[in-house]
Amino acid sequence: MRKGISTVAWTWVVLLAIVVGPAGAAGMPGMAPAAKTSQPAAGRVGQSPAAQTFYQKYLAEGSPHRGLAVGILTLVVLLVLRRVTTRRMRTYLSDHAYKPENVKKFMRTWKSVWTFGMVVFVLISLSGSLKFLGLSAGFLGMMLGWSLQAPVTGLAAWLMVVSKKPFRIGDRIIVGGIIGDVTDITLTHIVLNQVGGTVGGEERSGRGILVPTATLFSQTIINYTLEQKFMLDEVPVRVPFEADIELAKEILLKAAKEVTKDMIEQCGQEPALRFEFYEAGVLMRLRYHTIPAERQKISSRIVDIILREFKANYPRVQFGYPHSVIRYRRDEEEPGNTPPALQPPG
Repeated sequence: MRKGISTVAWTWVVLLAIVVGPAGAAGMPGMAPAAKTSQPAAGRVGQSPAAQTFYQKYLAEGSPHRGLAVGILTLVVLLVLRRVTTRRMRTYLSDHAYKPENVKKFMRTWKSVWTFGMVVFVLISLSGSLKFLGLSAGFLGMMLGWSLQAPVTGLAAWLMVVSKKPFRIGDRIIVGGIIGDVTDITLTHIVLNQVGGTVGGEERSGRGILVPTATLFSQTIINYTLEQKFMLDEVPVRVPFEADIELAKEILLKAAKEVTKDMIEQCGQEPALRFEFYEAGVLMRLRYHTIPAERQKISSRIVDIILREFKANYPRVQFGYPHSVIRYRRDEEEPGNTPPALQPPG
């Protein structure tokens, strides 16, 4: 089949070169025919008598068959182009698209657009004017691009998604301020399982959200796992200055390693601590790698372990929180409690 397409294509290229060549050469600067000589037309170098006759009969200006001939040539060229591009497009999409049904829908749209364009161009070419054909093609393309802007942009965005793959089915993304897990990618919409929304934190709410693909070109897309499977998360813990900081560090790191043991083995990144001062103590940020879809569950398990360990080791370690301390001192009038500075001289 591929050999047949190539043969047809090369046949028409050679035919167009033979037919259009003499007329094109005659119209070029410096290529105008010289004064008539006694040499017959058939004997001129580079001109075939058969091609000259064909051109004069069907494609020359004023020929009654020019419109039909141009229409047939336009149809043949468009058929060859559609067949070649359709095959390549189907092969590419079959290798990159997520679902076969999306490929079938796109190819149906692709063939419908080609059929419509071919009908329009063939009807225009029947006028016999190549200049009018070019102007009409440009005007038609402009009008279709303006009137079908949203559908065309949506199809272009779908092609961008299946070719560049900024996200895949199962990824957690943020698009247009909406957080969700990608469950499907169609020609017209991206289907998300919303994260949050009806609940706090980042857990799936079960609500489906349809994001038009046409908006992807104008929206910032955040993919939690574009380059790696895991993402960095943290649990902040405040401890006062009087607490045992070293014991608090040990408890936090032990909790993170216990919960994220499998993830540490896969990504090779150990949990770490970052410290900051605040008004009444030290802010300890426990950072670790986690799976985006289980972020809330993993952080909850870590917090639960830290709570139990802090309670078991109280008061050596405790949580820092805003509070006020009132210190009482004994009444200065009580015997024996008068400050030395206030005692009367001996």
